[in-house]
Amino acid sequence: MAGNSIGKNLVLTTFGESHGPAIGGVLDGFPAGIEIDLDLIQSEINRRNPAKYPFATPRKEDDKLEILSGIYEGQSTGAPIAFIVYNHDQRPEDYDILKDLYRPSHADFTYEARYGIRDPRGGGRASARTTLAIVAGGAFARQLLSLNKISITGYVSQIGPHSLPAGFILADRALVRLSPLACPNEKTTQKMLDFLHTLKEEGDTAGGVISCVIKGVPAGIGDPLFDKLQANLSKAMLSINAVKGFEFGSGFNAARMKGSESNDEFILEENLIKTKTNHDGGIQGGISNGMDITFNVAFKPISTLSMEQTTINRNGDEITYKAEGRHDVCVVPRAVPIVEAMAALVLADKL
Repeated sequence: MAGNSIGKNLVLTTFGESHGPAIGGVLDGFPAGIEIDLDLIQSEINRRNPAKYPFATPRKEDDKLEILSGIYEGQSTGAPIAFIVYNHDQRPEDYDILKDLYRPSHADFTYEARYGIRDPRGGGRASARTTLAIVAGGAFARQLLSLNKISITGYVSQIGPHSLPAGFILADRALVRLSPLACPNEKTTQKMLDFLHTLKEEGDTAGGVISCVIKGVPAGIGDPLFDKLQANLSKAMLSINAVKGFEFGSGFNAARMKGSESNDEFILEENLIKTKTNHDGGIQGGISNGMDITFNVAFKPISTLSMEQTTINRNGDEITYKAEGRHDVCVVPRAVPIVEAMAALVLADKL
């Protein structure tokens, strides 16, 4: 199976399945002599843990990170950093029924079409649990970015039909961590919670949007033509489970604007070249211009429903299927650290 690595200079390769023994990764190209804060890395992993969020799967994993190589006396050695997190709360028997059927909108059919075999236990490599290794690798990358005073903040801007007020600007990053849904607006959060409570009772699920702001990226990061910064970010985000859309800057709204409305005029401010507006989202010609990099990532509703659906099995027989086991109503809040980690890996690779 190819496609398990991301990056050219800083390369993260992940391994493991949802209900296998462990999830892990190897981060190659990380420079030597960097002080590593393992507590910070563990805290990023904990942000992804479902125990932190309402309406998430009740699966309970301690997600304790173990370092296998690449760090000595608190510093990176320049060798590949290998890490692992063991799975403990597994119930593979919950998935026995899935061996011969194809769940609607899951990767069951396509994995089998591609490889002739698949792991039905929680989706195997297609499971969102594999993103744990991305969060861990991204946490290492964030420590490189912090040396360059680059910060990444993701937040939930929409769940289902409920979104932040038009023109919302994130003024306080702390509000994201304080919200049970990683949404920095109390009224919007309550609407989302009420909506998700109703969906849970119905056995249904919801999608949403994660917005992200990256501050401190200097001008000149990125490469034309096929390694444009927004293209690298797009591929990384679209590699996350359940992601259906990516836009940066004004995104699809740019199609409704006139050029005179869309153009970002240059100004000189405190001896720095900046732009009056930021419709381009901090990237022009595929290269950073020094302004904040802004983008949105759209997630579809989780495909595993606690209600009956119609599908077929390997024999082509039409059957009725209802999911058993433990599943999310909405995964979007848990995906915020995943989006941030992917952004960190892309930027650290470029730097």
